[in-house]
This record gives sequence, structure tokens and C-alpha cells, in this order.
Amino acid sequence: MGKFSVEKMEARQAYRNVWHTDLMGTMSADCPYFCFALWCSPCASYLLRKRALYDDMSRYVCCAGYMPCSGSCGERKCPEFCLCTEVWCCFANSVQSTRFLLQDEFNIQTTKCDNCIIGFMFCLQQIACIFSIVAALVGGGELNEAADLLSCAANAVYCSVCACMQTQHKVELDKRDGKFGPMQAPPSQQMSRFDQPIPPSVGYTPGYAAPPVYGKPAYGQPYPPPAYPPQAYPQQPYGYPPR
Repeated sequence: MGKFSVEKMEARQAYRNVWHTDLMGTMSADCPYFCFALWCSPCASYLLRKRALYDDMSRYVCCAGYMPCSGSCGERKCPEFCLCTEVWCCFANSVQSTRFLLQDEFNIQTTKCDNCIIGFMFCLQQIACIFSIVAALVGGGELNEAADLLSCAANAVYCSVCACMQTQHKVELDKRDGKFGPMQAPPSQQMSRFDQPIPPSVGYTPGYAAPPVYGKPAYGQPYPPPAYPPQAYPQQPYGYPPR
């Protein structure tokens, strides 16, 4: 892992926005999309990445620039094909890359509860892998059955958590695109673009709550759309006053 990646990871810990809905609330926030992301995961990942890039595939880079191979896979020649390959062959990386892209662009941190859920998913996958290796080396009917059950449980958790994450991204993009009501744009220099390693220092207006999402109070703080494309957003100045 390069120095720049380490700086990005450290910078995300200082982000001050939160997701519009947490992982536990994604099913109630948008149940139809959760079902779509559960049964058609690669398709959801493709559509979300393209939407995160504002449907401008000329901006596409493999794994959103977060992997060593990014930029050297011929993305410029055929970005749609490269994105299809990414979501099918490296599905987990595609979901996580879209997540990092949104986090770095809008100063979004992940809550401790969401981190625990994601960490539990990874730990269960590793434990299931270890059990499968031990069962293959040692043998035995009961051990093989236990390894199979653990693998099924790990896969079920993996699929459900990935679907929750993708639904979380979709709701966040809905907020970005103004589907929860009109939002005002801050000056572009206060935005945290995905190519900036350190987030800007911004605060929040006391008592200012996000608009409701699907009939329930919003989980996260509101943020305005980014300055891309510039003609799509209001021109009046707006900023977050410091605490």
C-alpha cells in the first residue's frame, strides 16, 4: 500500500459527514433496490459506478484509482467494457471503490456500527476459509459439514452486506442528485473531490437536519451536490459556518 493510500485512509477518519442512511436502515430506506442489489449485484455495481461518475465514462478509472493496476488497464479505450470486467471479476473491489469514491468526494465517514458490520463480514469469510482448508487437509464427514455450513453462512452475510452497502450508495446518490428536495451548493473550493488526499475543514449549522428520506427522518447530515457539471447547480454562495 502506497503512502498516498495511507494518507487517504487516515483522512477518511476525519471526515465529518455521515451516510444518509446506515447499513441497518437500508432495507427500510429502499427495499426494492436492496432486492435488486441482492439478486443482481454486478448490475447494481455497474450502474452505481456510472452514476457516481455522472454518467461520464471518460472519467472512469479501474477501481476508481484505488488499486495499483488502476489507469493501466486500457480504460480510456473502452471504459464500459473495463467496468463490466471489474464488476464481474472483482465485484468486492468494485463496491468498495464506489464507496471510497463517494466518501472522498463528499467527506463521508462510516459509523462505528457500519464498520463493525463490515468487519464481521470479513472475519466470517476468513474463518470460513480457514475451516475449509482444515477440512480439506484433515478430512472427516462432520468437519466437512461444519465447514460447508460456515461457508454458507459467510456467503449469506457477504451477499446481504454488499446489497446493504450498494443500497446505501444509491440513497446517497439520490441525495446528491436532489431527489430529496432542492439543495444549495457551497463554493467549489470547499468540496472534497476524490482526488484530494485531505478533506476540507468544514462544520455544520447547529440544529440543521437533513430532509426525510422515504417518509422517515434522515440518518446523515445533508450536503449539497458537487460542482460537476457546474451548470446543473445553483449559483448563489453557500457554506457551512464553523462550530
